[in-house]
Amino acid sequence: MAVPHFMASGMGGIRTAGDLVARMEYSKNMKIGKAKEYVAKKLGISTLEIGDEYIMRGLREELKIGVVTGVPGAPRGIAAKMNIEKLLDIKINSCDIFREMTKR
Repeated sequence: MAVPHFMASGMGGIRTAGDLVARMEYSKNMKIGKAKEYVAKKLGISTLEIGDEYIMRGLREELKIGVVTGVPGAPRGIAAKMNIEKLLDIKINSCDIFREMTKR
């Protein structure tokens, strides 16, 4: 677990696409190279661009998948995670738990 965390943090975490790459490493058991390719393809950019803070800031806002600083009206927290789920075609446990809780 330490190596994927280190690599994702090195990519800037939520500043770029490190959090998305790490999710693919954990949820689909992908190696970092394959995870980067998968995320880049889903975002419609190159594997080099997923590490660019400027490009990713605009893309994260556009796709509503969360940014570091609060943007008025932009999704945060669980709402951003639900958008990440759709974008990457994965299940996120906290999103499933939230859906269960809101059924009541």
